[in-house]
Amino acid sequence: MQEEHLSSEDICNLDNQAKEIGMGGKLSPERDEISYKKRMQQRKDIQSERLQIRKTKKGLLIVFTGNGKGKTTASLGMALRTIGHGHKVAIIQFIKGSWTTGEEKALKNLSSKISWHSLGEGFTWETQDRIRDEKLVQEAWQLAKKYIINKSYRLIILDEINIATKLGYLTSEEIITFLKSLNNRKSHIVLTGRGACDSIIAYADLVTEMKLIKHPFKEQGIKAQKCVEF
Repeated sequence: MQEEHLSSEDICNLDNQAKEIGMGGKLSPERDEISYKKRMQQRKDIQSERLQIRKTKKGLLIVFTGNGKGKTTASLGMALRTIGHGHKVAIIQFIKGSWTTGEEKALKNLSSKISWHSLGEGFTWETQDRIRDEKLVQEAWQLAKKYIINKSYRLIILDEINIATKLGYLTSEEIITFLKSLNNRKSHIVLTGRGACDSIIAYADLVTEMKLIKHPFKEQGIKAQKCVEF
């Protein structure tokens, strides 16, 4: 227990030192290049220590949420990275599914290591059928669990699953309980969609919130377009 405490303390101290030195460039106060180089060498030495002390690897639970654009896009960037390393990826879309996207076409053409399932039928105002919507979400979740326990898959993306839980079609407790039941999971799991609940955020290893600042649909009345939204 003492070693774990010291390790955490060391990490915190190094992080604070790195923050104090700063990222360099013209943000640094040095007027001459010799002093600047010395400062950046100190930063490099600290960074090397920060990397050396972080030795643990694990399967991560990653959440992309928020009202801004880019949640699914971020997860698909991870998919591209994963197949680039020669690993398999499963993508399960819980809400989307009534249209074909450019990213689906591209990734399927790019690699045979992609398993893509669009199991939703669209937004609630399009489907207008809560009973069927919930049935489809439950079917998508059952399929997702099969991919998660399949050790040949390195990345599993559960697209818009946060929306499914927000709508009440799947509970966050069910997701967390299932993930906790797995021993030594190596795969990374990505949950996307706005409105991620507090319990999912608390349990996740990495959470990024996309913040909406401007959007052409809202400010300019521009509809969704190929290459941008799909």
